[in-house]
Amino acid sequence: MGTVTRIILQRLALGLLTLLVVSVVIFTAVNLLPGDFAQSILGQGATPEAVAAIRQDLGLDQHPVTRYFQWLGGAVQGDLGTSFASANFAAFAGSDANANMGTVASTIAPRFENTMFLAGVTAAIAVPLAVFLGVLAALYRETVFDRAANIFTLSSISSPEFFLAYILILLLAVLNPILPSLSNIFDGMSFSERLERTLLPALTLTLVVTAHMMRMTRAAIINLLASPYIEMARLKGINPLRVIVKHALPNALAPIINVIALNLAYLITGVVVVETVFVYPGIGQLFVDSVKLRDIPVVQACCLLFASAYILLNLTADIMSILSNPRLRHPK
Repeated sequence: MGTVTRIILQRLALGLLTLLVVSVVIFTAVNLLPGDFAQSILGQGATPEAVAAIRQDLGLDQHPVTRYFQWLGGAVQGDLGTSFASANFAAFAGSDANANMGTVASTIAPRFENTMFLAGVTAAIAVPLAVFLGVLAALYRETVFDRAANIFTLSSISSPEFFLAYILILLLAVLNPILPSLSNIFDGMSFSERLERTLLPALTLTLVVTAHMMRMTRAAIINLLASPYIEMARLKGINPLRVIVKHALPNALAPIINVIALNLAYLITGVVVVETVFVYPGIGQLFVDSVKLRDIPVVQACCLLFASAYILLNLTADIMSILSNPRLRHPK
């Protein structure tokens, strides 16, 4: 087995182990949330017998360890359970409590698709923009452009997402009604309409993630500009921009790939605030609604999905860094 294959398999095994530990943390934390779904659905006037009956129907009366292994076994097989909020209970409908319960997967799937669309639009704008600005900032370092870019990025990093979102709503939806302030996405919309409704939250996320990627690109390239091979390329009279793009940038890919992967993970796992502000029907908004309803299976599935996306993108960045760096491919 080759060195690269062994390293990749080790990273994958470590990722699976990390996901297993995270699943324990998720299950424990979610089940420690205050409140009870059966009590909240029946109201304050519910009798203990009615609450106990619903808890038994939903399996909430079982031991937490038993419920964890049932949930984990189902998740491994692709069954994330049944959403509590989709049930029509016998106390209200006069029928079997499990008759119309919807699966968590069917609840999450369209929301996750919307979140991935938002993340894709943001990445398509932010990644090229960040690398381009980082290269220019490294090329014209200590100039007015570099200082202005640093001030802008520091300001965007320091500002909370909801603040940037409200500023963009004020500028682009209220004072200058260019884009809609609410992102109402639904099935049957054309791509252009979907893109228009998604653009404002995508611009908000772009302001947040571009700063990190741009500053890392700038720092990685500047760190390489003092290298002997860069000095030799300059002495040959090669254009400074070509020196950076052709010689410095390929050797700075490892840290740039890492920061891009971390920010792409944020686009999936950190969209809760932005989706809530713009009422965007993504998985972040579903997560908030499910916490309010104490819909434990949906909350657990959302957390597991966030963790899986974060771990997967970090593993991808790790593997790509290894493949792009000969010193990591052939360690001594």
